[in-house]
Amino acid sequence: MYNTDKLYEIINKFDSIGLKEADQVKLMNRTDTKYWFHTDILPEVLELIYKKYFVLKIDGISILPYTTTYYDSSENSMYIAHHNGKRNRFKIRTRSYLSTNLSFLEIKFKNNKNRTIKKRIKITDESTDFSDQGKKFISENTSFKSDDLKPVLMNKFDRITMVNKDFTERCTIDLNIQYKNDSKKSNLRNFAIVEIKADGKNRNSSLGHALKVFKIKPSRFSKYCIGMLQLYEGLKHNRFKNKMQNINKITL
Repeated sequence: MYNTDKLYEIINKFDSIGLKEADQVKLMNRTDTKYWFHTDILPEVLELIYKKYFVLKIDGISILPYTTTYYDSSENSMYIAHHNGKRNRFKIRTRSYLSTNLSFLEIKFKNNKNRTIKKRIKITDESTDFSDQGKKFISENTSFKSDDLKPVLMNKFDRITMVNKDFTERCTIDLNIQYKNDSKKSNLRNFAIVEIKADGKNRNSSLGHALKVFKIKPSRFSKYCIGMLQLYEGLKHNRFKNKMQNINKITL
């Protein structure tokens, strides 16, 4: 668990922004750059950039809770596609933004140009079964049939969302990441995931430069794939073996 007091102390130095303003930088078609590291470093990183970014606040709160349910086929087709480095791959999930009581069915598509394209529709039913609208959304936007999908993983996390003051970049910091399925629970202790989202490459990102000061390099990370490995035995994982070893050094 991160040091909440220390983190809030630095977050309170940021100028704040509301949801309407932050949504000017939704970036549903974007490039993503990810970093992950021990949470002890996070306040020092944020100290370097607080003048360069707005932080999203909702009802005065800046560390906001999320829940996600991921779906996959019985053959774990989406997991395997990611593990194998396949381009033009999908992730299908529902995500709830607990601070605003909004939930969406979301499709993330990683194309062969390494861009992430996200589509979503609002949902109101918290059931893990898809509505008729959801089934149509999946069939029209993916190669999957909704009847072949099942919920395989749920995760909860806290998120800090930042927007740079040029409104060209959106950054998220995920903390307190927890996983569960029907029979098992797991979590990533002392772990922060930073994602820098921009229309193009992030060469001029102030956050990226700050992370470089602490010798934190970009490294791919899928909360879905890592969660699957945390909860399920026997999954193909040779390409994730070194990553899992490095994650364990932080979290154990």
